Amino acid sequence: MFISCQEESNRIPKPRMFPKVEYPVKEYQKFEQSYCNFTFDFPVYASIEKEESFFEEKPLNPCWFDIVIPSLNGRIHCSYFDIKNDQSFDKLVSDAFKLTGQHNIKANYRDEMLIEKPNNVSGVIFDVDGPVASPTQFYLTDSTNHFLRGALYFNNKVDPDSMAPVHDFIKRDIAKMIETFSWK
Repeated sequence: MFISCQEESNRIPKPRMFPKVEYPVKEYQKFEQSYCNFTFDFPVYASIEKEESFFEEKPLNPCWFDIVIPSLNGRIHCSYFDIKNDQSFDKLVSDAFKLTGQHNIKANYRDEMLIEKPNNVSGVIFDVDGPVASPTQFYLTDSTNHFLRGALYFNNKVDPDSMAPVHDFIKRDIAKMIETFSWK
């Protein structure tokens, strides 16, 4: 009996823990800026940062901005393009698929959901599963004049298991953005 008390136990390190995430209450406000040709609802716990430079030059359009969600360490990059002709529309759509496709190297799965709204808003939302830089991307267009592309990024190491709840939380905000989106 005394011998068993002297025996050293095997020490096993504790598993790595992830910090608890405090989710904000879902409330929305209207995005309505003079430099953009559309409106939508975005979370009150987010802010809009207008892009002032693009690779040390001016953005291609004044309606380039980020929806920054500091409490969840994420942002949605949004870039707007005027559609000048059928060829530019086809190129914009092709680029949206190409940019999303670049994540296929690390992706486990990619889902594409068609968006068709009665107010002349259509597009595609891409949900990319796996250790990718941008798990949700989308584009919205009227296919004649306007094209908006968005991509969600997190400012931390990609760990799909630990980021899944945060990603799902922000995906609902993106769904609200798309649901309330309209051209001016």
